[in-house]
Amino acid sequence: MNETPSDAPQPPHDPQHDPYRDTTAYDLGPQPSWNPGGTPAPAAAPPARGRKGFAAAVVAASLVVGGVAGFGGAAAWSAFDGEGGSSQDSPAVQTSEVVDTPEAGAEPGSVQQVAADVLPSVVRIDVRSGQEGGSGSGIVLSSDGQILTNEHVIAAAGDGAEITVSFDDGSRAAATVLGSDPLTDTAVIQAEGVEGLTPATIGKSEDLRVGQAVVAIGSPFGLDATVTSGIVSALDRPVGVGSNEDGDATIYPAVQTDAAINPGNSGGPLVDMNGHVVGINSSIRTAGSSGSPFGESSQGGSIGLGFSIPIDEVMGVVEQMAAGETPTHARLGISVSDVALRGGSDESSSGADVVQGALVREVGDGSTAADAGLQKDDVITKVDDTMIVSSDSLVATIRSYRPGDSVTITYVRGGDEDTVELVLDSDATS
Repeated sequence: MNETPSDAPQPPHDPQHDPYRDTTAYDLGPQPSWNPGGTPAPAAAPPARGRKGFAAAVVAASLVVGGVAGFGGAAAWSAFDGEGGSSQDSPAVQTSEVVDTPEAGAEPGSVQQVAADVLPSVVRIDVRSGQEGGSGSGIVLSSDGQILTNEHVIAAAGDGAEITVSFDDGSRAAATVLGSDPLTDTAVIQAEGVEGLTPATIGKSEDLRVGQAVVAIGSPFGLDATVTSGIVSALDRPVGVGSNEDGDATIYPAVQTDAAINPGNSGGPLVDMNGHVVGINSSIRTAGSSGSPFGESSQGGSIGLGFSIPIDEVMGVVEQMAAGETPTHARLGISVSDVALRGGSDESSSGADVVQGALVREVGDGSTAADAGLQKDDVITKVDDTMIVSSDSLVATIRSYRPGDSVTITYVRGGDEDTVELVLDSDATS
């Protein structure tokens, strides 16, 4: 399927961003005069006579004593007050009490507990080649340094770039690429000379429900070990982030979350409240000024629309890359587009009224779709139990399967709905 999305979310990383450079000017406002050890400051003017001047002196004395001795401020107020009236007529002054704050224990299932469990399994990844570079995040897969991240993180500075991994304990190591897959935007790297790392626990993204609490961890803008929390906002959201030179689109059925995700979070984990990885934070929608609904501007930040690759959909590819194999993907062997809008309603070119779906534009010779009898102008509306609402939706759904999986395709032809079962092809030989 060679469709390229028209609106692509911006991957949350900035290849030009240097996390160690801060060009922001901070205006702290007027500062007090301070001259320790220098020329003595001019003596203050004597206080005005009368009740107003006396009251100012009392306040000044109370602040100074209170700063030294805590409750001494109340004692000073009482002493001065004895000259001007009965202490029974004036309320006693109380000062702030200084106490120890007990350490709060992490409740099971709390964000605090999740952070404590998962942070040792999250790394910052810095990629640099000459003047080009960027940073992202990664998930520890093995104690000897296999790390999962986004393909666009390690591709930020091109071929031959130096990759450095920073761990939770402050140590660093160089890394090499074991495998990368632009179609799923995933990559596996190997940190060199490390041992005893804490691998993350991989969960099941298929168990997620809308409204469920989740936590995102990563290195936004180079600020490693950053924890944010939110909920699952939507599931199976078709998200496209570009295409390769062959026209193959990078599209996945994303987990949408309102947990704050920013440039640099790419490749870090989205975890459930058990601390299990359920997604790979990969892209964001921003309020950029370029006119693109997903924002082309690198200055865009989180507006509560973050997207994670569901972990179930890519673990097969991840395991292939970790083993040094070339990743493979399921395919139908067809080209598709969105259903054309004509005459105020969605219609396929065959004349069948269809509300939504993926319109078949071309069927490859010898493909599984051709063998199953699918034809040009058919409109695919469902794969198994997943509704297909667009061409991106179909691509993302098929990518969630593995080559050799059996699926049931529901389609509309000439106004009639029908189904067909087929076994998905592999792109291994294409």
